[in-house]
Amino acid sequence: MKIVIPGGTGQVGTATARHFHALGHEVVVLSRSPRPAPWRTVPWDGRSVGGWAWELEGADLVLNLAGRSVNCRYGPGNRDEILNSRVDSVRAVGAALNAVRRPPGLWLQMSTATIYAHRFDAPNDEVHGLMGGGEVGAPDTWSFSHKVAERWETALTESPTPGTRRILLRTAMVMTPDPGGVLDRLLRLVRCGLGGPAAGGRQYVSWIHETDFLAALEFLMAHPEIDGPVNLAAPQPLPNREFMGQLRTAWGSPFGLPATRWMLEIGAFVLRTESELLLKSRRVVPGRLSEAGFRFLFADWSGAASDLCRQVRHRQCAP
Repeated sequence: MKIVIPGGTGQVGTATARHFHALGHEVVVLSRSPRPAPWRTVPWDGRSVGGWAWELEGADLVLNLAGRSVNCRYGPGNRDEILNSRVDSVRAVGAALNAVRRPPGLWLQMSTATIYAHRFDAPNDEVHGLMGGGEVGAPDTWSFSHKVAERWETALTESPTPGTRRILLRTAMVMTPDPGGVLDRLLRLVRCGLGGPAAGGRQYVSWIHETDFLAALEFLMAHPEIDGPVNLAAPQPLPNREFMGQLRTAWGSPFGLPATRWMLEIGAFVLRTESELLLKSRRVVPGRLSEAGFRFLFADWSGAASDLCRQVRHRQCAP
């Protein structure tokens, strides 16, 4: 197969490209800043149709992961970049699909589990989940995150591609053992003795192991009856208190100091990020995947954390 991955130089994109390349598929990554890789990397601007569009001719899959990282302060400039990088890239891919004679049969479009409401009472699946944006007392930055998710998905629905099946990947935090990702940042806290519950630890954490994320992509490719929004999240989200406790156990850390909300706000300011990433309750479950028969290798966080920590330690010990 030929797989084209716009925005495929980030952590998730690199893991995906590495996976499909190892399986013997032709992988083409579209990047604003191309750099050497085992697969081909082609320049694009993420906004307009250019020479890169012909990589889609006769391809089997386009997986659009493009979008500025949300790990930053949500000032006006960063807000514009976060929103525009997502919406513009979707529109560019849609226009390119309509410009080629033989477009890919499947467009997997990255979205986010943050589109769902901050809640503790019940899980959010694709059918019964509550959309976010109107939670009472939620900070303005949380409304912005929902606005981005909504505009991101709307850009896909407004891009007519009659010859291409389209799926929105409402993705939870993808946990990989690679440096620089979510797990890496959490383990830094654990190693420093700071991996305790955040602001009481009631808020739910939704996550997915890298292995299951990649297996889910293959599953969706093999099931042509599935389209529209699909939650990519493990079936057992859990409160932050338990999540961090199981991560500490997996790493072998005896304790973790808790952090109050004001401590998190100060820490987020110093680290130039947003406390929403730790405070919003994301209780998301994979309704459509489960109904279609997908089986998670890592359904519970305890097993996933143990596997990921083992991989991290192995890499640290490797020559």
